[in-house]
Amino acid sequence: MDIRKIKKLIEMLEESQLNEIEISEGEESIRLSRGSTPYTSSAGPGVFATPAPLPAVPPVYIPDETGVTITEPAKTSDEAGAVFSPMVGTFYASPNPESKPYVEIGSSVNVGDTLCMIEAMKIFNHVEAEVSGVIRKILKHSGDPIEYGEALFVIDEDSA
Repeated sequence: MDIRKIKKLIEMLEESQLNEIEISEGEESIRLSRGSTPYTSSAGPGVFATPAPLPAVPPVYIPDETGVTITEPAKTSDEAGAVFSPMVGTFYASPNPESKPYVEIGSSVNVGDTLCMIEAMKIFNHVEAEVSGVIRKILKHSGDPIEYGEALFVIDEDSA
């Protein structure tokens, strides 16, 4: 892959809101990612790739009785009752900025209730509850970028 092409890709990444670009030409490929340290790939000399990102532990926002939001570290995404992102995109808690969120901490949800929307490639996809229960944690804010498999909510399941 030509160094001029790589420089052009870097410029495109810097000018866009993208976090990552991956291009393949024949047997050569390159992946550019913001905020990661590159390393040489086994694909060949001069080809760089970024390591898979480590799972981030997002903050959990819990309103207290005074209405002030406090932040505490989240448990691992393996936590029971966690709802994971089915795709890469942008998280939206409500249908539009003026609307009330689909769910809030303490909200009761049933199977099939909309929890949030994820915008991916200009298409809005609803994320629905797969269990009935109570929302205990909301791990993202509207407008946050999200990755596939990233924890979005924690639901305490109703005991049946």
